[in-house]
Amino acid sequence: RVLQAMPANVPVLATTATANDRVVEDVKRQIGIGTELARGSLARRSLRLCNINASDAVERMAWLAANIPSLPGSGIVYTLTVRDSERVTMWLRENDIDAEAYHAKLENEDREELERRLMNNEVKVLVATVALGMGFDKPDLGFVIHYQRPSSVVHYYQQVGRAGRAVKEAYGILFSGAEDDAIADYFITSAFPPQKDVDSILDFLQDAEDGCSIVGLEAGVNLKRSRIEKVLKFLSVESPSPVIKNGSRWYATAAAQHYAADMNQVREITAIRRSEQEEMRRYMDHKGCLMEFLQRSLDDPSPDRCGRCCNCDHVSFNFLPRDEETLRRAEIFLKKDHHTIAPRKRWPSGLSLLSHGFSGKIPEDLQYSEGRALCLWGDPGWGKLVAEGKYATGRFPDELVEACVEMIRSWKPSPEPRWVACVPSLKHPQPVPDFAKRLADALGIPFSSCIEKVLANKPQKEMENSFQQARNLDGAFKFTRERKRYAPCLLVDDMVDSRWTFTVVSALLRQNGVEAVHPLALALNSTESD
Repeated sequence: RVLQAMPANVPVLATTATANDRVVEDVKRQIGIGTELARGSLARRSLRLCNINASDAVERMAWLAANIPSLPGSGIVYTLTVRDSERVTMWLRENDIDAEAYHAKLENEDREELERRLMNNEVKVLVATVALGMGFDKPDLGFVIHYQRPSSVVHYYQQVGRAGRAVKEAYGILFSGAEDDAIADYFITSAFPPQKDVDSILDFLQDAEDGCSIVGLEAGVNLKRSRIEKVLKFLSVESPSPVIKNGSRWYATAAAQHYAADMNQVREITAIRRSEQEEMRRYMDHKGCLMEFLQRSLDDPSPDRCGRCCNCDHVSFNFLPRDEETLRRAEIFLKKDHHTIAPRKRWPSGLSLLSHGFSGKIPEDLQYSEGRALCLWGDPGWGKLVAEGKYATGRFPDELVEACVEMIRSWKPSPEPRWVACVPSLKHPQPVPDFAKRLADALGIPFSSCIEKVLANKPQKEMENSFQQARNLDGAFKFTRERKRYAPCLLVDDMVDSRWTFTVVSALLRQNGVEAVHPLALALNSTESD
């Protein structure tokens, strides 16, 4: 659109750090007829590339702790998620390595300060997501390590190529994790909004004569706020656009009535992303020269063996092995990677839970105290045991009881819980109460089944935003004891995601006289931490 608005005789220079033939042709097509191309060699003679297959997070973390101190200068460890950025940082610090987490959730000034420290070699390593990207240039960067496999050769080359720009030798280490494909699949499948999401939002906006805010759309459409915003962003750049924004409100345009996304283009781009993912798998297992593979993949006209990667010269790669003691400590670290469950302070805007009279600000005397989740869903450590207990065996093992007792001892909730309650389920009535009873026995305090599930509502996992999640719980639970003063309690559930179940049940407990409620979940399954 910018080029279309410019006079035809205005010269335009388009630059990119890395582009294969497909990307080059796409750029040339957008710029127009008469585009001239200039490109140089992609070979990086200072880079020593090495791929290490270590699907288990414990192995990767042990390798980082053993080898980062001896790598030259300062560098970057790239992770695919914010969670891993923060977790790997904590592990490195525990091993006396000066590390800082860097990701898009940090304030701009904090990121700028971290970049400054890395530029001046005041920190050994930044553990970063792709937020540390274009525009960052440190010529003497000594190493780039990928904790997980990037989605494409283009992304990998751009990131690993930040190392060794003005030094004789730098390292580019690529790990492959068991979680890589799942993360890549998520980004591929979420790149374009599904047609059903588009239809839901357009249908709702066409019926809203006075337009609608994001909050209003959350109430009317069962989609996450992030998905609503992604759909609106996608639609707003279509031509003609089926939506328009005025202030804080969105409106459907005349184009909305017959709008349909170009599914051929969506399928074409998705196929390209799948192909790029497969190419990275091949690179990971490649036995020949790694730099030459990258050059060929990026359509370099003169690919050649580098003579410096671990496949060309494996003898001079003297990385320390992952010793048993470090592996043991890494496993313990992952099993103690507990997560806080912060209390919610307000009910969703415009919502009243009529069964209980809840709306607006949540009074402090109805809130729960900060809780804990033992692990992240599906993570190494306890995550796999939680998943097996929930979906395979139907019983959470005693190891998880012992782990929760240890977590409670280090957590020290105050005021100290004197009894245990749990969140019941009509669909799966046994696993959580059974676990809660065993936990109570291990703590030497009583268990009470004082909360009853009285409404067969839809599963919370099908509710996509706060409004829908909280509304789905209206009238779902009942306190079955008399109303009087009760000592503080632990409130146990297997999973926590939106926190609305804990919020509603805790409010019921406190409304009926419980002094304090401390939520405890076996696993956190929330994208809020991604």
